[in-house]
Amino acid sequence: MNVLITDTSSGFGNALAREFLETGATVYGISPRPNDPLNSYANYHHLTHSLKQLDELRLQLSNFVGSVKELDLVILNAGMIPEFNDIRKTPIEKISTVMNVNLLANKLIIDTLLERVPDIYQIVAISSGTAINGDRGWNAYAISKAALNTLMKLYAREVPETHFSAIEPGIVDGVWDEGISRVPDDTYQQVNGLNINLNGRITNPEYAANYLVEAMGIVLQEESGTYTEVKDLLLAPELGY
Repeated sequence: MNVLITDTSSGFGNALAREFLETGATVYGISPRPNDPLNSYANYHHLTHSLKQLDELRLQLSNFVGSVKELDLVILNAGMIPEFNDIRKTPIEKISTVMNVNLLANKLIIDTLLERVPDIYQIVAISSGTAINGDRGWNAYAISKAALNTLMKLYAREVPETHFSAIEPGIVDGVWDEGISRVPDDTYQQVNGLNINLNGRITNPEYAANYLVEAMGIVLQEESGTYTEVKDLLLAPELGY
């Protein structure tokens, strides 16, 4: 099995990479920095590249997958969360940066892979419930994930031989959680809800990766282009908020 995952250096992407590597899959990881434990696997291949660098992304990725004939699974995991604020107070420049990483970089990756890899079975974009709920304070992140959901639908209509989906994995522990826990303003109720989850309901990356791998198999039974939540696919209400 050949799997490509973005943002494998730490957190959720790293846990996903290890989950597949331990089963014998060949994993192609992309992240701004390498990860020594992953590099110790003979079946791991790494591209050091930041998705903020859109100008160089197509060429770097083309070279990286140049000899790959098929990908069973592509997981578009990389993303960035900006400072929590109301959308009317969020500068266009910050919105543009988030959209570049969370949306346009993923479009570039998909386009490049479709051009360079003859056979791609499944592409999964990691989404968020705030794309549906529009929770106050998530500003550009909510917009970018809503757009990412639509991007998956559009590709599903255009490329029927590949299964596309957007999956919300639940609240996964990561570097951004500490920043959320420091948000003092109770105006952002959803942020405060996350603070509560940090005290017991938040999901560690390894646990979430295990669930997501199972969910990605189940979602193949759904119509291509579907947005869904892991907790709904697996009837696991302890995941997410």
